[in-house]
Amino acid sequence: MKNSQSSNGQLQRGLKARHLTMISLGGTIGTGLFLASGGAIHTAGPGGALVAYAAIGLMVYFLMTGLAEMAAFMPVTGSFRVYASRFIDPSFGFAIGWNYWYNWAVTIAAELAAVVLIMKFWFPDSPSLLWSALALVIMFLFNYMSVKGFGEAEYWFALIKVITVIIFLITGILIIFGIMGGETIGFSNFTIDDAPFNGGFFTILGIFMVAGFSFQGTELLGIAAGESENPEKTIPKAINSVFWRIILFYILAIFIIGMIIPYTDARLLSENVAVSPFTLVFERAGLAFAASLMNAVILTSVLSAGNSGMYASTRMLWDLARDGKAPKFLGKLDKRGVPVNALIMTSLVGTLAFSTTFFGDGVVYVWLLNASGMAGFVTWVGIAIAHYRFRKAYVAQGRDLNDLPYRSKLFPIGPLFALGVCLVVIFGQNYEAFTGGSIDWLGAISAYIGLPLFFVLWLGYKFIKKTKIIPLEECDFTTEEEK
Repeated sequence: MKNSQSSNGQLQRGLKARHLTMISLGGTIGTGLFLASGGAIHTAGPGGALVAYAAIGLMVYFLMTGLAEMAAFMPVTGSFRVYASRFIDPSFGFAIGWNYWYNWAVTIAAELAAVVLIMKFWFPDSPSLLWSALALVIMFLFNYMSVKGFGEAEYWFALIKVITVIIFLITGILIIFGIMGGETIGFSNFTIDDAPFNGGFFTILGIFMVAGFSFQGTELLGIAAGESENPEKTIPKAINSVFWRIILFYILAIFIIGMIIPYTDARLLSENVAVSPFTLVFERAGLAFAASLMNAVILTSVLSAGNSGMYASTRMLWDLARDGKAPKFLGKLDKRGVPVNALIMTSLVGTLAFSTTFFGDGVVYVWLLNASGMAGFVTWVGIAIAHYRFRKAYVAQGRDLNDLPYRSKLFPIGPLFALGVCLVVIFGQNYEAFTGGSIDWLGAISAYIGLPLFFVLWLGYKFIKKTKIIPLEECDFTTEEEK
């Protein structure tokens, strides 16, 4: 496959297989694992947390292999926005694109807020704006470089996290067998009180949400496909390796935390880095500098997530503009193939969202963040439906499945399972708001605000443009090379 140069209005294919693997891996290993995993274990017990993370992990596997099937055949930067437009309905694709851009633009704001909290650990009296501004500049510059520069930055960010998790797993195993930290623990913490399962089905369902947020970011591979070398080979390879590593890291890490720290330990509920479950395990092994070490690692995680978020949202905005679904000036590239106008606009929106943390005790910011979290699951629903219809349309048009560069397993069970789990998570976001004596309207609106935003985009565009669901026989399989 020839390189796409900026001179013909295309992004450059500068991402190698190792970049793709680390971009996706780095997108999923972050505060969800380092901090939120402790709360999941405390709430549902070690067994409940394992079940929830394993189920969400399986769902993500089906989602990502479906995305890989489409991306290997049709590697475009718009990724699932393009697939939704071609295989479902142009209005659905329009809504998915803007939904995804909004999701990551607000996530950038979340990462800027997180950087402030992390730096206050070391410099409690320093000004908040200093650290958020510095983080924004770093994220912007990494994305302002060529795509290869972004890929390298993300590779090293992710590598730090991967090494940390590997060291944690080895340390945890040594503690369990009494080689470090004193006595042999065994399975005692899996049998105390109500362990391994604390609470019923709805408790585990609540952890589904936490696990789902932790895994968001794996779909970045679809966006990166448009700038990767030999995507028909590198995308499937990256998807498969990433899945097994995620399962290994998440499942093993939760198992080890559950073995070493009793689920009844109230410290697991804290979002403070000083009592992160990783910090507690390292301290149990006798590492006095554990808190500072984990704070530094979490800082790289936050910068990595913000860096990836800026990349994904910028590319999606550029693709929307190129397709006439966003202002035209956002679709321009500089001589290095970087969509600078889209990058500046995304950075400004992220900064604006972050500024809401200073007003009204951050209430507006919390609402923006809730809408963003919902947007991630809506994107996954779009990927599942697009893949289902992609395969159906491919067969309906008489094409040979053996000609696909990569074929996902267990179709149609895979996309249907992923769709079902995503819908359960979306509608179960805050079921407690409806189960009391009276409906908690404020809680319900705060949790579900992302849904009406999506429907306004989808149905509004559908009404204005009079679009219809595309018949399977008319779905467009034209690739960039065939145009």
